Amino acid sequence: MSNVPLVRLGDICWPKQHPTIPMSEFTVDGYPVFGANGQVGFYKSFTHAVETIAITCRGATCGTVNIAPARSYITGNAMALDDLDSSRADLHFLARALRFRGVSDVISGSAQPQITRGPLLEVKVPLPSLPEQRRIAAILDEADALRAKRRAALAQLDEMARAIFVEMFGDPVSNTKGLPLVRLDRLGKLDRGVSRHRPRNAPDLLGGPYPFVQTGDVANCDGYIRTYQSTYSETGLRQSKMWPAGTLCITIAANIARVGILTFDACFPDSVVGFVGPDPATTEYVRVWFTFVQDEIESSAPESAQKNINLAILRNYPVPLSPQELQRSFAERLKVLEEARSSSKLAIATLDSLFASLQHRAFRGEL
Repeated sequence: MSNVPLVRLGDICWPKQHPTIPMSEFTVDGYPVFGANGQVGFYKSFTHAVETIAITCRGATCGTVNIAPARSYITGNAMALDDLDSSRADLHFLARALRFRGVSDVISGSAQPQITRGPLLEVKVPLPSLPEQRRIAAILDEADALRAKRRAALAQLDEMARAIFVEMFGDPVSNTKGLPLVRLDRLGKLDRGVSRHRPRNAPDLLGGPYPFVQTGDVANCDGYIRTYQSTYSETGLRQSKMWPAGTLCITIAANIARVGILTFDACFPDSVVGFVGPDPATTEYVRVWFTFVQDEIESSAPESAQKNINLAILRNYPVPLSPQELQRSFAERLKVLEEARSSSKLAIATLDSLFASLQHRAFRGEL
C-alpha cells in the first residue's frame, strides 16, 4: 500500500461487542440484527442509530466485514466498529479497505476461530485524505454495482430454463397439461456409479488422469458439470466405470436428487446415479424436470445418519412424457440459453478481474 499513509484501526474507531440476543427473542419484524452470518433476524430495539461496520468475530465466517444499516442491532458475534472518527475516515472506504486487506492475521483459535479487541486495534489500514477516500469509495461502489447487475442478469438466465419448461410442458409437479406418466427408467438407461474398493479414498485409487466426480461436484454445479476435485489412477479406474460426456448425474446420498450433465468422460461412486437418454434432448428434459421435483424426492428419503434414496425409488419415479419433437425443440432453446449464460459468465469474470485490479490500485494510491 505504497503512497498511502497507514493508520491503526484503534486510532479512528473503538471495536466493541454488544450483548448477544437469544434466537428465542428474535421478532418477526423490527430492527435488523447482524451477527456471525450477516443479517440473522429482527429485534425490538437497536444498538446503532447510524451505519456501522460489523466484523464477524466468531465461528466459520470469522473476519467477514459487513455494513449494518442505520437503526440495527449488532450482536456479540460481530465486532462493531463504534465511534468512528468521521472527520478522518469514510465508513464505506474503510469497509472496502478492510475487505481488501483481510483480517485473518488477527484471528485466533482453531477449533473456535475468534477475533478479540486487542489485536483488532492494531490492524493498519490505508487512509488517504477524506475527499480522496470518498472518491475511491464512489468508484468502487459503481464498479461493484455493475458486477451485481451482471450477476442478477445471470440469475435470471438460470431461471429461464424452468420458465421455458413450464411454457412448453406445463407444471411438471401438478402435470397441468395432462401428459401421460411413465417410470423414469422408461425414458433412458439408469444405473449407479461404481466404487467397489473400500475404503473409497485409499491413496492408490487417486491422483491419476481420470476425472472422478463426487456428490459435491454435482450439487455445486450449474446444471452442467464442468469441473472436478478428484481423479482416479489406473487402479481406481479398474474398480470403477467410466461414463461418457452427456451423462446426467443424479445424487442419491447427502445432497439428494441434485443433477448435472457431464461435459467430459468421468467416473463417479455409487452415491451417484447415471442417466443416459436415447438422445441428448431427453437428457436435457429430464435434467430440468429434476429441478422441479428435487425437494419432493429429498423429503421422501428415509431419516437415518445420512439421508439417501435407492435406485429402485428413482427407477419407479413417475415422469410426464412429452413428445420427442417437443423435447428436441426444448433442447434447442436451452442451447441458445446456454450460449447467453456462457457469454454472461465471461463478462462477469472479466469484470471481477478488472475490479480486483481497481482495488489493488486504489489502496496503493494509484487510482
